[in-house]
Amino acid sequence: MQVASEDRLKIEVCFDPADQAGTMADEVRRGLTATQKWLPCKYFYDETGSALFEQITELPEYYLTRTELAILQNIATPLALAHPFEEVVEIGAGSAKKTTTLLDALAAAGSLRRYLPIDVDGTMVLSCGQAMLARYPQLEVSGLVADFQKHLSRVAPARGRRLVIFLGSTFGNLNEEERQRFLAEVRPLLGPTDRFLMGIDLVKDVATLEAAYDDAAGVTAAFNRNILTVLNSALKADFDPAAYRHRAFFNRALDRIEMHLAPATAQHVVLQALDLAITVQANETIFTEISCKYTRATLEHLLAETDFSLTEWHTDPEGKFAVLLAGPR
Repeated sequence: MQVASEDRLKIEVCFDPADQAGTMADEVRRGLTATQKWLPCKYFYDETGSALFEQITELPEYYLTRTELAILQNIATPLALAHPFEEVVEIGAGSAKKTTTLLDALAAAGSLRRYLPIDVDGTMVLSCGQAMLARYPQLEVSGLVADFQKHLSRVAPARGRRLVIFLGSTFGNLNEEERQRFLAEVRPLLGPTDRFLMGIDLVKDVATLEAAYDDAAGVTAAFNRNILTVLNSALKADFDPAAYRHRAFFNRALDRIEMHLAPATAQHVVLQALDLAITVQANETIFTEISCKYTRATLEHLLAETDFSLTEWHTDPEGKFAVLLAGPR
């Protein structure tokens, strides 16, 4: 189904709202009836959740966004000169604020012809596409309203040399099975001279990592609790978000930050849309997010398993974050 189509802007939708609602109901039921209760982190992002995350990216403790942007600013022009990419596919595009750093460099080099944003939020894809058309007068935009874990096969065929990008360290939110499947599905999007660029948060001291997910101002705590507000609205639930404490810690054995919600006293919750009642015991946790951290060696291994070869590795001076470039093996 097309939601927008004009000379320079085309947007395709891969699912309808009924499909999304059914998926949410199934995932939430499975998560909240599991021995370790869990919720998919994608449900953080209603309007309030998105606004809270924007605040998080500006917090002094949250180094990820500004560090990734600084790396992109350093490498954009050399990358554009070395690789005359004609189109950029962005997985999880969002507002694409950082992406313009790369697109500006490619436009200045004279190669950029098309931008293909992918995001689950159709309004975001449309507004992002329109902004890019205004910024780059010769650009074509082919947007996809899609779940990147399900619909990458729907990306339009390449029309020239392609760069696929996945920014924001979102790769860290995938578990082992999900990240292997994701890389395996990205690989067919690339031809012999195409490349894949991804932002990766690195293993570092625990204090820095935990502060980034448990800031002094409590913004991340509000963001975490907001997932319960989303369920209240979407599934007619009666969670009391204020009753849940935010917990974020680094799991050393698995090299990942874990975020949980835990009530101080037992909470009895009814989700009317699911015809489901649950009890969350005092101090029992609902697991809401992982954020895996990597080393260069672990990334090289993951890429090799899915037929990629690491070609460039860029970090900030403190080694907090990396932007990698990979190509087909």
